[in-house]
Amino acid sequence: MFYNLMKLTILFICILLSVAFFTLLERKSLSYIQKRKGPNKLGFKGVLQPFSDAIKLLSKETLVLNSPHQLVYFMSPCSVLLVSMLLWLSFPSTLGSMEVHLSIIFVLCCLSASVYPTLSAGWASNSKYAMLGSLRAVAQTISYEVSFAIITLSLVALSSSFNTFSFLFSFTFPILSISPILAILWLTSAMAETNRTPFDFSEGESELVSGFNTEYAASGFVLFFLAEYSSILFMSFLFSVLFLNPNDLNSLLTLWTLLLAFTFIWVRATLPRLRYDKLMALAWKIFLPISISALLFFFVLKTT
Repeated sequence: MFYNLMKLTILFICILLSVAFFTLLERKSLSYIQKRKGPNKLGFKGVLQPFSDAIKLLSKETLVLNSPHQLVYFMSPCSVLLVSMLLWLSFPSTLGSMEVHLSIIFVLCCLSASVYPTLSAGWASNSKYAMLGSLRAVAQTISYEVSFAIITLSLVALSSSFNTFSFLFSFTFPILSISPILAILWLTSAMAETNRTPFDFSEGESELVSGFNTEYAASGFVLFFLAEYSSILFMSFLFSVLFLNPNDLNSLLTLWTLLLAFTFIWVRATLPRLRYDKLMALAWKIFLPISISALLFFFVLKTT
């Protein structure tokens, strides 16, 4: 029991440190894409900047609303971070002993549950901007979650297992090589699930001030921030496991995860936000028919 708790503690500490330095990578990448330097004062080339930002945010005064829903208001950021941390229990490794066995189902359930804290945060904030942002997040997540789940189940049909660990040994070739279109659709759906550009409608700064987290500051904002970037790293890691056929705890798994996480940054720097009707049309008219066709094709391929 002590070994399991120690392993989980180390895993969560590594995730939080990864999130901290991923924010630094994003700021530096965006700055160089925009022909500027970014944070470069604190430490060597700004390497200590994430810790300075964390101390600054956590030392700020917490905003307390004059609202009857204060418990929901304070619990929503904690719930978002909890769900994003629980996703990492599906981490496939031969060193593990507490991971979830039906990890694909567990991941889909956690992604479905992540929309509720966002909705409750917008509702409890007692702000029209926050409420609009949370409603957008609900509609967007439900729409893209359908195609995301169907594409994932297509890969499950190929591997005949709901465990992410089986993807490390089920194939001798990357699934990306036989279904690149499916991989692009999965990655695009993952961007929509994590509310990243060009699907950042729940946080539309130019329209909704800051979206569902408009009324959050200090520690509440930090928890939302950590949950978002933890989800980005997890989606990059899950794409590597499902589509790129890595070996167990191989350095290539880390490299591919970093490259895919950088893809999220690159897309943010280059693509503008979509129009909302085009967002929904993309999900229901393009992604859904292709993903259903792929699911039927892989089922037939597996049974013949």
